Amino acid sequence: MKLVLLSGGSGKRLWPLSNESRSKQFLKVLQTADGELESMVQRVWNQIGQAGLREHAYIATSKPQVDMLYSQLGSELEIIVEPERRDTYPAIALAAAYLYSVAGVSLNETVVVMPVDPYVDSAFFEKAKELEQVLEQSGAAIALMGVKPTYPSEKYGYIVPQAGRADGAAAYVRVESFREKPREEEAVAMIEQAALWNCGVFAFKLDLLINILLSYGFPIQYDEMARQYGKLPKTSFDYEVVERANHIVALPYDGEWKDLGTWNTLTEEIRTPLIGKGIMAGDSTNTHVVNELDIPITLLNVSNIVVAASPDGILVSDKASSPMIKDVMKHADRRPMYEERRWGRYRVLDYVKYPDGNEVLTKRICIAAGKNLSYQYHLLRDEVWTVVAGSGEMVLNGKHFPVRAGDVLMISKASKHSLLAHTELEMIEVQTGTELIEEDIVRLAFDWSEIMDICAV
Repeated sequence: MKLVLLSGGSGKRLWPLSNESRSKQFLKVLQTADGELESMVQRVWNQIGQAGLREHAYIATSKPQVDMLYSQLGSELEIIVEPERRDTYPAIALAAAYLYSVAGVSLNETVVVMPVDPYVDSAFFEKAKELEQVLEQSGAAIALMGVKPTYPSEKYGYIVPQAGRADGAAAYVRVESFREKPREEEAVAMIEQAALWNCGVFAFKLDLLINILLSYGFPIQYDEMARQYGKLPKTSFDYEVVERANHIVALPYDGEWKDLGTWNTLTEEIRTPLIGKGIMAGDSTNTHVVNELDIPITLLNVSNIVVAASPDGILVSDKASSPMIKDVMKHADRRPMYEERRWGRYRVLDYVKYPDGNEVLTKRICIAAGKNLSYQYHLLRDEVWTVVAGSGEMVLNGKHFPVRAGDVLMISKASKHSLLAHTELEMIEVQTGTELIEEDIVRLAFDWSEIMDICAV
């Protein structure tokens, strides 16, 4: 059995902590048993390890999230990178091509697909293992996992089983239909029919999707599929594949499952009312503060609200109204002010655009010990680095030299450069130019030993 985890999201529902590169699954607001903070994706990855599934797991994601995944989960991940964001059907089709043509997975292998960020207990992943057996026993094209509802929610989709078709003593049910986000009274009626919440988990044999791609004339080799990715229909896997299948079964799961997609649901699982600098005084019941800024936030006698602050902005909301933020921010198109990368993290401190068109961008950059920036150059900007803490070594236009706190480094346009941190290294970077964009990077090498070999030539 192979496991494909879908890591997507546009970063709007948990603004300002989430953004284009840091979607909800990357927010470190959940607490481990040791009291440390972890993200949803870190929690799920640990649970997958406990279930013995990690060596069979792949993560399908878009380019902006790759560095964040490496940063939080380590460099041993097997990541399938989408050339662009399209939807779950193209993402899973690309993953299928990767499994077949790159990983060499058998066409008869069971593939289980699920989101990367469900809030579940460990039994969820043990249950997911049963999907392989369910496919074999039922002869179905697709096997879903559905959660037994605890209340008639209007937020979730429902899997409606066929009346009287539980396939004898089998653990699964035959699926009659699907219903997306019904009214409460409809949800009550469906629950009485033993309907299940659709948690986005489904299993199929690899040949199912490979044959679908062939029938539409799409390539099944990964490289060619990546080149033709934009031709795939921008639609969900549920619509394109699941709802068109003739024989579908569902495996009921009776356990903890939540979609922590809004501030009011996420704060239900945040154990401490205050994360970051701040003071909460007086009667502030059911109030949470998550502060990533260096300035304190003080709350006096305010209940049932959430305050979230990051370099991207500040949100103050009644908890019940917090889902509105997705619509409020849907037209916002700002560059992320905080990002995690495979080498560390950075935060934008200041940005100015002058009347003459010149721009100045100031960042605080932290490079983790033993990590390095790629060997790169820029075409549109000059940079000045001021090392404020730590030590390391620098490569600039082939020259190799040590750096330490207090050093000031000038990097002009087209200068090839990289930096390796011996200890955790912090620096202030000031960019100047007429167009300061993250895409203005030409990368020549990533691994430090490879960079040394290039510079030795």
